[in-house]
Amino acid sequence: MRTIFILLLCCRMAAAQDAIQITHGPYLQNMSDNEVTVVWVTDRNAISWVELAPDDGTHFYLQERPKFFAARNGVKLESTVHSVKLRGLKPAERYRYRVFSQSVLAREGHNITYGRVASSTAYRPPVFTTLDPDARRDVAFGMVNDIHGRSEVLDTLLRILDPLKQNMIFFNGDMVSSLTGEDDLFTGFMDVSVKAFAQTVPMYYARGNHETRGVFATRFQDYFSPQSPELYYIVRHGPVCFLVLDSGEDKPDTDVEYSGITDYDYYRTLEAEWLRDVLKNPQFADAPCKVVICHIPPSRDWHGENEVLTRFAPLLNDAKVDVMLCGHLHTTIKRMPDATVKFPVLINSNNSAVRGTVNAQGLSLEIINMDGTIAETFKVVR
Repeated sequence: MRTIFILLLCCRMAAAQDAIQITHGPYLQNMSDNEVTVVWVTDRNAISWVELAPDDGTHFYLQERPKFFAARNGVKLESTVHSVKLRGLKPAERYRYRVFSQSVLAREGHNITYGRVASSTAYRPPVFTTLDPDARRDVAFGMVNDIHGRSEVLDTLLRILDPLKQNMIFFNGDMVSSLTGEDDLFTGFMDVSVKAFAQTVPMYYARGNHETRGVFATRFQDYFSPQSPELYYIVRHGPVCFLVLDSGEDKPDTDVEYSGITDYDYYRTLEAEWLRDVLKNPQFADAPCKVVICHIPPSRDWHGENEVLTRFAPLLNDAKVDVMLCGHLHTTIKRMPDATVKFPVLINSNNSAVRGTVNAQGLSLEIINMDGTIAETFKVVR
């Protein structure tokens, strides 16, 4: 009897060592009309892949579905953070997906011992719809910012936005106060977001100045825009092109608070060079509506605001921008064009959300307080 008990105990211990769980996600990043990146996290190292199927009413198990692996240069990656880019998709098409991770137990030379597989469900898999370049399409979007890890506030704002009725959601910076570890991301805002929308509705992130702080700050791109070269980019959907900028830190690089670790002035110089070129991109230049997403607003108050004013605003002044959406100041402000900034700037507070619609008639924005009241509106009529 004692021998049997020991054998059972050993089997249970082996099974526990072999177990793997998906702890966070999946969620969507950098969706376009022909691709999207899926991100999720496991509790141990694993190789991972996504299986994709059209949303055509057939069961996921009808046939073997194509697999897209987390790989680089032909080699499958072993990690706890998994990102897979799905390429070759059709515009405005609905797809279902499942995520899989198989634990890696041991390596000996070129031999690898694999463990169990964790996966999302096949019975009600998440469904997403790729973006549509057709300029006649109506677009609905939402934006929040400056949550600073207050997941309960984010939950309230997302309920107001009703994100499953939006085509896309923007996080415009300072979703946390500091990045000390992975837990800051998920308990602070991403677990709430995944539950509310992020498995099916794409989320786009404009990094704020607080995401640059903490020992985990250099890991930011492992989780957001992980398959993209930079943290600034454009997104075209229907009649609107969103230009997402990274405004960096708000104080000079020499400030004592940064302990000599930052190089954001040069970073913004390179970003301005990119901006000069991307403004000529037909996706942006030919868009009927142009919206800029940037955490720090342009002004002469602090160093970061002045950098946005002097490096980015002169280029945007000639780009026929309809509006720049900002955060950072923790208050709602509407700034109309002037001689220095020749486009409107709408600043959202830390306790409100922006809801926007774009169609053939123009652009309409509302800033909505946590109690559902309207704090500010903005319209561009064609």
